[in-house]
Amino acid sequence: MLSIQNLEVYYGVIAAVRGISIEINEGTIVTLIGANGAGKTSTLNAIVNSIRKKGTVQFGKQDISRTKTHAIIQEGIALVPEGRHVFINLTVDENLRMGAFNNDDHFERLREEMYALFPRLDGKREQMAGTLSGGEQQMLAIARALMSEPKLLMLDEPSLGLAPKIVGELFEIITELKEKKGITILLVEQNAFAALRIADYGYVLENGSITLEGPGSELLGNDEVRKKYLGG
Repeated sequence: MLSIQNLEVYYGVIAAVRGISIEINEGTIVTLIGANGAGKTSTLNAIVNSIRKKGTVQFGKQDISRTKTHAIIQEGIALVPEGRHVFINLTVDENLRMGAFNNDDHFERLREEMYALFPRLDGKREQMAGTLSGGEQQMLAIARALMSEPKLLMLDEPSLGLAPKIVGELFEIITELKEKKGITILLVEQNAFAALRIADYGYVLENGSITLEGPGSELLGNDEVRKKYLGG
């Protein structure tokens, strides 16, 4: 579904991403793990062309390397950025409507699907998003992205700052999105254990380069990964 070849991202003379190549098959969860500053977020931003880059990004049969960000979203890629970035002065319902800006004809159906998927939000439809808990805001950010009915959902550090119980709920929902809705997911996470447990395939990024890759279950058992990212 998504093929990245020789991706490079520079901030001035500093290389954030150093010629990486990634393949994501349809209907899978792929995770990028690595320490803070490894180049994970830069990779996601490069895919949607919100930062300058070199290399090739192909989505399906289309080269989107130079496509405008809004057009990439319309093609079926959605990004939930780190830090959630919900519209705090809008209600939960209004946030969902913002997510359906290019899909308004299906708003009513999709809204009810989101409340079924995220029951914590159902009773808070008219509540201001800024008054939600961190976990609820993260769920809203994901629901808002899903309102565009993406083929590929990219999540940047969805577990950041959340309690373990909420992280567990969130990762169950991410798995459900793949298994029941057929959505392909690219997951960027510092919580390597949680990410690799649900990932079909994983890449380890260090200083902008891929140092390891393989099925999630294999990376979970890799001694180097365990020492660096799993505390063991």
